[in-house]
Amino acid sequence: MGDRIDLRETYRRQMLASIGGWTGTAITAIPPVVFVIVNAITELRPAIVAAVATAVALAAYRLIRKQPTQQAISGLFGVLIAALIAARTGQARGYFLLGIWTSFLYAVPFAVSIVARRPLIGWLWEFLDPTPGLAGDARWYRCRPLLRAYSWATLAATIVFLARGTVQLTLYEHNVTGWLAFARVAMGYPLWIAAVAFAFLVGTRARHAVTRAAAADGDDAGGAEGNAASVDDGAAERGLGLG
Repeated sequence: MGDRIDLRETYRRQMLASIGGWTGTAITAIPPVVFVIVNAITELRPAIVAAVATAVALAAYRLIRKQPTQQAISGLFGVLIAALIAARTGQARGYFLLGIWTSFLYAVPFAVSIVARRPLIGWLWEFLDPTPGLAGDARWYRCRPLLRAYSWATLAATIVFLARGTVQLTLYEHNVTGWLAFARVAMGYPLWIAAVAFAFLVGTRARHAVTRAAAADGDDAGGAEGNAASVDDGAAERGLGLG
């Protein structure tokens, strides 16, 4: 049990480090902006060099300051691949192809998990912070309020990825590199923060409903799973605000 808790805490810290806060936002936003500006002033090759140099400088900055480097390294790797695609295609808009592809790619497992009734947000949340009242052999995906809430949260994430890919693909086809850079930044963390806020809202309400129901059932040995799985649908919908 102790090993599982340690693993959960380690994974939680790694996730927080990978997000990188506002500094992480800058790391992902600055290179494409530099790329577009330099490309507008000069041409493609100097723009590629400038974007890569900016990503390297940002990674070195975090390393020197002994800050978490996971975001910087992954960002540098992404810039290198994007720059390579732009160089191979000979077009500035090629720099944004990787982001477009990955947006659609990320949407697939989220959408599939909803159809399979095992939403990914549920797996992640319950691994990091299991819902009180689901002790023993109880499973969150057998609990209707939790399954419903996590499905809505996962759907929100799916929509974010699809929106990113669709909008940027449209701009790519119209060859408007400047707007591509704007969409890359504007549809990055802002949209993701909105999706996380929505997931937190519906997920927290469902978890509280399940916890209250389990508490009301007392300390009955087998009551946790049965009670969690049989919370009244109407009450759950009213509690989640989805009914």
